Amino acid sequence: MLKGLIGKKIGMTQIFDEQGVAYPVTLIEAGPCYVTQVRMPESEGYSAVQLGFGEVNPKRLTGGQLGHLKTNEIPPMRFLREFRAKDHGLKVGDKVTVADAFTAGERVDVIGVSKGKGFAGAVKRYHFHGMNATHGTSDRNRAPGSRSSGTTPGRVYKGSRGAGHMGQDRVTTQNLKVVMVDAERNLIAINGAVPGGKGSLVMIKESRKQ
Repeated sequence: MLKGLIGKKIGMTQIFDEQGVAYPVTLIEAGPCYVTQVRMPESEGYSAVQLGFGEVNPKRLTGGQLGHLKTNEIPPMRFLREFRAKDHGLKVGDKVTVADAFTAGERVDVIGVSKGKGFAGAVKRYHFHGMNATHGTSDRNRAPGSRSSGTTPGRVYKGSRGAGHMGQDRVTTQNLKVVMVDAERNLIAINGAVPGGKGSLVMIKESRKQ
């Protein structure tokens, strides 16, 4: 079976086990997802499954998107994402639920888009140390310091760390433990934090670092 789902981040809470140990968990509404396309090595050159998530009003989709889904009588889906997989045993139109894909105790990777923080300085953005607060330092406490040298090269190299836009990046949090799977409500509880804000889209995959 395919070890992958698209979901929506609900928020964080805590879950207690039989011994009374509290686990901080992120709740994700994962699936149900529909198989919208199956890619084969003979035609596309690789094996993958495209899943659709989030039923939406057809008016919100383009003609090409609707045609792609209507060909196989799949309801209008807002999000389409691809998962690399071999020997998954799925065909177009199949429905994948959280109970089919994951069980408690498994390890997963979660991919999402981190929260946007806007324009940030080098200390906040890259965790720079900053300068001393003593010995005559007045306005350099949160300055990045030198980023290059004088005559050679006489400029700042591209990619040097400094102030700029922070967040809003694709982030993968790896090797998180599945604490609970609620098949009735399509919920999965994952130990720890995952990227993104409440209501953001996430992809859950089988962990690459078992």
